[in-house]
This record gives sequence, C-alpha cells and structure tokens, in this order.
Amino acid sequence: MVSIDLTAQRCPLALVNAKMALKPLAIGDSLQITLLDSGSRRDVPAYFQNQGHELTILKDDEQSLSLIVTKKTQS
Repeated sequence: MVSIDLTAQRCPLALVNAKMALKPLAIGDSLQITLLDSGSRRDVPAYFQNQGHELTILKDDEQSLSLIVTKKTQS
C-alpha cells in the first residue's frame, strides 16, 4: 500500500496530488491518504467515491482525515 500525507496541502492541490498518486496503481491496489484542509476532507473522498473506487475511513476527527482508497477502475 502506498501512503501519502497531504496535510500541508489545500484543495485543489491535495486532490490533484491524490489523483496522481492513485493513477499508476493497479486495480485492487490501495492508497492511504491523510488530509487536514476542510475542503480537501470533503472533496477528495467525494471525488474517489464518484469515480467508483472503494473508500475506507481510518480516522476522521478535528485533527485530520485518514482514508484508504482501493482502486476499482482505471480512471
């Protein structure tokens, strides 16, 4: 599993970097993402869910959001 810490980035940069990190992975592979910015915490999971990928929330509190995106499509 690949992990990326995007806590220092705000949307849309966090979303762009998350998309770039998932793109080279094979279907079935997972990417762990950690986010801090409120816009990123909303937009990144919504984007991947809308693209048909599987999401698992590991942590969601006032400090950060950590989630795993399992790639399900080639998008």
